[in-house]
Amino acid sequence: MSDRLSKLLTSFDSHISIPWPVAVSADERTIFVVYNKEDELKLRTRIGEFEASTIKSGHPWLELDLTHSFEKWMADQEYKEGYFADPEYLASLYEDFSDELIENLSERINQSQDENGVVALLGCGALFGFASVSGLVEKVAKQVKGRLVVFFPGEYQKNNFKLLDAKDGWGYHATAITAMS
Repeated sequence: MSDRLSKLLTSFDSHISIPWPVAVSADERTIFVVYNKEDELKLRTRIGEFEASTIKSGHPWLELDLTHSFEKWMADQEYKEGYFADPEYLASLYEDFSDELIENLSERINQSQDENGVVALLGCGALFGFASVSGLVEKVAKQVKGRLVVFFPGEYQKNNFKLLDAKDGWGYHATAITAMS
């Protein structure tokens, strides 16, 4: 088990299996599983191992994959053909996309979550350029009663998260799990 994802899974398993404190903020209930962007496909093939680790620790698992969120939203747009012809007009609608995505995720979370459960967000990299992952996480985390686990393709240094190769990151007081944890 010397590869990065195996180390990441071991760190995740160690963290998810410890008893959870009850009275904690949304930030403290959020866990970022930070991995190299090059490992995206490998992580996806092993996501079941993260789910199994969570269930073994006595926590229900709800996986929400964001990968196709933008394209599904775009397919529902009345003027999509015009946006394809002149994409610059689409940029003003990114906030609408983000708001609708957060609303949709909140509905799904509220329908099937458990205070002892994990809500896992997968596919955050697909939002790059369309929606703020930091804004989404902050709003969605408030809806989660158990733990929000964000699978995050990027970097983590000194409470600063950088999605993909973004120049700027953002500070967030979540627990970060890395292959180095």
